[in-house]
Amino acid sequence: MLTKALIGLAVVAVVAGVVVARQPSRYRVVRSATISAAPAQVFAQVNDLRKWEAWSPWLRDDPGARTAYEGPPAGPGAAFAWAGNRHVGAGRMTITESRPGELVRLRLDFERPFASTSAAEFTFAPDGERTLVTWSMSGDKNFLAKALHMVVNMDRMIGARFDEGLAQMKTIAEATARN
Repeated sequence: MLTKALIGLAVVAVVAGVVVARQPSRYRVVRSATISAAPAQVFAQVNDLRKWEAWSPWLRDDPGARTAYEGPPAGPGAAFAWAGNRHVGAGRMTITESRPGELVRLRLDFERPFASTSAAEFTFAPDGERTLVTWSMSGDKNFLAKALHMVVNMDRMIGARFDEGLAQMKTIAEATARN
């Protein structure tokens, strides 16, 4: 009886392992918002990492998080490191590419809760007197991340935070555009 139970458990483990292994090896989360401001004004909110404190949903999750800035104040090489509570984790992001009014690319190196590297990108497209800003994040998934993503919907979880951040960025950029 014990032998049959162990064989059954082994079969379940192998099937679960195969199902997890067959999951996509990359993830991508994308959200967009239209902001009543010129691309240059919206771009300024992203290209200067110090401005993120006003609109980033994660920084509001832990006002006591330790933060540090390195490199130039904006553009390629500008970096931001953080260490906070379990909601914020710890890591570092660095601007790798910046084209005024068009694009900001970042490298995200997470230390906690899980060590991983992702890429984020903001694009800014003029739409009359408004700007369509698109925020995306993508990365590779190892076996553990594939298993976790079967239970936790990354698009819903991170996408909701992107929506919050874009809404706050919209408020700030539109107020700046009116002044």
